Amino acid sequence: MKRSYRGVILLCAVLFLNIIFTQKAIHQYYYEDYTATVIYAILNIILFPIALFIYHKEKNV
Repeated sequence: MKRSYRGVILLCAVLFLNIIFTQKAIHQYYYEDYTATVIYAILNIILFPIALFIYHKEKNV
């Protein structure tokens, strides 16, 4: 099961965005900006199916 560089780089990018959105959500929650907190949390949740799609596509190659 050989991985391509494209899939690994895309998964790393998704993980990087996941970390950024989590940090921003925590930061906005600390400053009581709950609207931004919910937006970042939703963006974080949207990234999960994208990561699964990339993983399954690379797994079946």
